[in-house]
Amino acid sequence: MARNYHVEHINFYAADFNTAYHAILGRPALAKFMVVPHYAYLVLKMPLPIGVLDLQANLSIAYACEIESLTLAEATDLSILMASVVTDAKTVPTDDLNIPSLDPPRASAKSKETKEVGLSLDDPSKTMKIGAHLNPK
Repeated sequence: MARNYHVEHINFYAADFNTAYHAILGRPALAKFMVVPHYAYLVLKMPLPIGVLDLQANLSIAYACEIESLTLAEATDLSILMASVVTDAKTVPTDDLNIPSLDPPRASAKSKETKEVGLSLDDPSKTMKIGAHLNPK
């Protein structure tokens, strides 16, 4: 048997979801192997009797998997949202679905329904127009 060979058993749960990762190791597994992860470089380092073992990931493949996972997650979120909108739309009474008719826009902003209010005590030329019948509260 080679000097650089060791077997350890790890108990883990298999989750049924699409992700960019093939395995997700928790802190107990990382501690058992004395692994040091470096997420920016996608490298795991662990000590061996004759040196340090580097497990390196392929950055371009990891990036492609991440993009695929994000696309899948967005599509899943949109389908769930669309299903909830359709379900909510079925519960709305038909009277509430009618679009109300709106009055045409006013031809002039200078009507008797507005008043001019000063904005600054120092400069009386700074004013704005507001509705004349606004509730002061």
